[in-house]
Amino acid sequence: MNAPLTTSSFTSQADVPALHFQQASFTHRGHALLVPTTLTLSGCQRTLIMGPNGAGKSLFMRLAHGLLRPSSGHVSWEGAPPVQAMVFQRPVLLRRSVIDNLIYALAVKRVPRRERKALAWQALEKFGLAALAKRPARVLSGGEQQRLTLARAWLLTPSVLFLDEPTSALDPAAIKAVEDAVNEFHQSGTRIVMTTHDLHQAKRLADDVLFMYGGQVLEHTSAERFFDTPTSSQARAFIRGELVW
Repeated sequence: MNAPLTTSSFTSQADVPALHFQQASFTHRGHALLVPTTLTLSGCQRTLIMGPNGAGKSLFMRLAHGLLRPSSGHVSWEGAPPVQAMVFQRPVLLRRSVIDNLIYALAVKRVPRRERKALAWQALEKFGLAALAKRPARVLSGGEQQRLTLARAWLLTPSVLFLDEPTSALDPAAIKAVEDAVNEFHQSGTRIVMTTHDLHQAKRLADDVLFMYGGQVLEHTSAERFFDTPTSSQARAFIRGELVW
């Protein structure tokens, strides 16, 4: 990332509302994919959600973001719902140029037309994409596409940013660029909720860890405590790099 971009419209860390799961569950075709879960995500933390495949991490994210509704119980924000953005493992981009993807996001946000192009260029410069502005977004490399989705999220000035395995298919340089962006969002007052399989990444980024297994949240604690003294046998095995089924 390169040039600075104003963050005056980002929320202050004190203003990020708490997210409450109150006996929230999710069932699909008779299978309980998330058992009744009660927890609160509060403050401007960087929460990393971890666990083996099929643990329910992505499902938890979609319930938190509001893309899915729980089968029972409630998922709710304390007070008015905040501005949210979500970055998926596979970037969702329009069949337009790189800059037009950003201009469209600003149009949806109802930014005045006369301001959109300048703001889009600022975001491109910030995320190192200015040289690719006129290129079709869908021909970019995986790392470039992910930076574009982060640039688009930045323009939304979210209070909460959800990221679902955003670096799983990227090379080390692209991973670093995404992690740098995540940290800059956080420093600007955005609450981070992110899934990852990468223990080293979680150690670099996490303030707290939510560990899932079999559709259950087995642990939700500080990153330091989770990595030093996990309480569940599944988390201990996961940290040792063993296969957890």
